[in-house]
This record gives sequence, C-alpha cells and structure tokens, in this order.
Amino acid sequence: MRFQEESYTNIKDDIKDLLKSHWEEVELYQDDIEMNPDWDQYFKLSCLGVLRIYTARDEDRLVGYCILLVNNSLHYKDRLLACCDLLYVKPEARKGLVGYNLIKYAEEKLKQMGVSVVQINTKTYAPFDKLLERMDFSLIERSYSKYIGN
Repeated sequence: MRFQEESYTNIKDDIKDLLKSHWEEVELYQDDIEMNPDWDQYFKLSCLGVLRIYTARDEDRLVGYCILLVNNSLHYKDRLLACCDLLYVKPEARKGLVGYNLIKYAEEKLKQMGVSVVQINTKTYAPFDKLLERMDFSLIERSYSKYIGN
C-alpha cells in the first residue's frame, strides 16, 4: 500500500468511481439530492493551495482518499486549521490499517506545513469514531442536518 499527497489535476479522473461508491455508501439524501461535485471549485481551491489530497493506492489503484481544506482559522488567525472534506477507504481495503495509515500520513504532512488542528467528521450512521479515538482525536461537537427541499 502506498500513501502519498497528490495534486487535484492528477487525481480528478481517478477519484470519480471511488467518489460515487463513497456517496452511495454514506449519503443520507440520495433520493433528493443528486451527486454533483463542483469540480471548478475544487480546482480553484487547489490553485490557492487550500485543497490537500492524500491517497492510498494499492499498486496504481486508488483505494482511499483523505481530502482536506487547509486555511487560517477565522477564530485564531495565526493558526492553520485542516478541515476534512472527504475521507473514504474502499470496503475491501478496510482490513488492516489502511484507514489508520492514511489518516496518520495526512496528519504528518499537515504537521510539516504548520497545521495546528485537524478536524474530521464522521456520519453517525457510518461511524469510525473508535479509530479516531485510538488516534487521540477528541469528540468536540455534534452537527444536525435536515433536508428542507429545493
């Protein structure tokens, strides 16, 4: 298994199938909201240096990704904060330590660039809290969601 940081332009085509699998596994509002990534916005964030993409590959096959947005915190302007946009490992690759090693790799790279805090969200209906707790992450808040149409 190979863990690496990749650019948006190198990963864009590889990620589409895995992103669809991720969406099918965890998206709560599939019947109401169609998957429709804003590729232009991802590209812009990449150009600004805000988008960080860390991947897990088995040979050349993409089996996982950890995509984060890194920026100065609005609450602590002298600190870099990394917020996880997407984190996914294919079900068949979840055996062993792939998820752990992917997060650990991302954490090390983020630390090298001066990030102070990494935030990762989990779905309550598809949690991986135990993994995060073993990695010394703390549960800090809850988020609620409601589909209201449109």
